[in-house]
Amino acid sequence: MPVADFCTYRSAHLLIRAHGQDAAVQAANVAAALLASGDLEGQHIWNRILATIDRLQWQQRADGASVH
Repeated sequence: MPVADFCTYRSAHLLIRAHGQDAAVQAANVAAALLASGDLEGQHIWNRILATIDRLQWQQRADGASVH
């Protein structure tokens, strides 16, 4: 796993641990704030974290058990 992917996964995992089902909302809020401030690179990173959160939470719901 490339370092960037690992960092994205770890960030998503930590947000899920801290915010539970609200993790995606938190990540989306950060991405929106970065976009509003003109930080397109930061917004892109947070969109990747958001996508990873969605994927992890979908897997968790599909399997009925935690995968992270």
